[in-house]
Amino acid sequence: MPLHHKIRVLIVDDSIFFRTALQKALSSDENIEVIGSAGSAFEAEKKIKELSPDVVTMDVEMPDMKGTDFLKELIPKNPLPVVLVSSLNIGIFEALSAGAVDYVKKPNIQSSSDFSIFCRELSVKIKIASSAKVKKSVAPTASLPLPVLNHSGTSENIIAIGASTGGTEATLEVLKQLPANIPGILIVQHMPAGFTKMYADRLNRICNFSVLEAQNGDRVKQGQALIAAGDKHMTLEKDFKGYYVKCVAGEKVSGHCPSVDVLFHSVAKTAGKDAMGVILTGMGKDGADGLLEMRKNGSFTIGQDKQSCVVYGMPMVAYDIGAVAKQAPCQAIAGIIIQKLNK
Repeated sequence: MPLHHKIRVLIVDDSIFFRTALQKALSSDENIEVIGSAGSAFEAEKKIKELSPDVVTMDVEMPDMKGTDFLKELIPKNPLPVVLVSSLNIGIFEALSAGAVDYVKKPNIQSSSDFSIFCRELSVKIKIASSAKVKKSVAPTASLPLPVLNHSGTSENIIAIGASTGGTEATLEVLKQLPANIPGILIVQHMPAGFTKMYADRLNRICNFSVLEAQNGDRVKQGQALIAAGDKHMTLEKDFKGYYVKCVAGEKVSGHCPSVDVLFHSVAKTAGKDAMGVILTGMGKDGADGLLEMRKNGSFTIGQDKQSCVVYGMPMVAYDIGAVAKQAPCQAIAGIIIQKLNK
């Protein structure tokens, strides 16, 4: 179904071959108009001023300036939605922190099937980005001290978090405020395979507790967060030793693998009132039904509010169907989690 107006896109990539192929592919979408392309950051800045695109697609690595540095200059002056197109690169997380809205893994352009899948995914991300709230990178400020988490009774609690577009930074905002003795955390972030390992490593360096990409059979431990791998569903299970996770490849659920709904439904069934569910920024409705089941089974549930979301989709659907017990800005969620655990 066509939009009321076409989304005007500027392609930024140092490969003229890739720019040409991408322009041809994206132009076949009735909702997208490629209005130009640029091979460098300098040329991109000029084209943005001339053409006023709705969305920019950009490689993280450019010949004259890193994409991250370009974003740090661009976003404060001209807060445009930027979708990163990148190979497996740790710089993508710095670029997201600098204000990029989303990212797509760069394909093998020699493979027509890989390139077609990539173009379909990029088209979807461009449409999401066109209505996203671009967040400017801000200097860290002193935060208010959080309540101290009591040690007693926390080892049997489970915290499940789900996020999509804008979620890499939103999840970081929540996790970095949580203490070392936090109950076991399970996270589904919509992200390609390979990137989840880099994301877990990044969070592990920043947070007060260990963060790992989940492996099948991993035990859920206090002071540890597990992130679902980018191509596997993660579910919570329990045996005589306690909680552990299953990580299994499968068909997409609610449009995704890993799926937030898959995780939340399993947490509702396995942990019930001993669990807490958090749904963060993202397009679509993945996680809403699972969060509702969690709440019905006695879990305390939190949804990110509209003002702090990059895309108020998943949290909105969850709120509208009654799955959210408490709605709050992203920066307040960690405090709510700790206060609830202390009760």
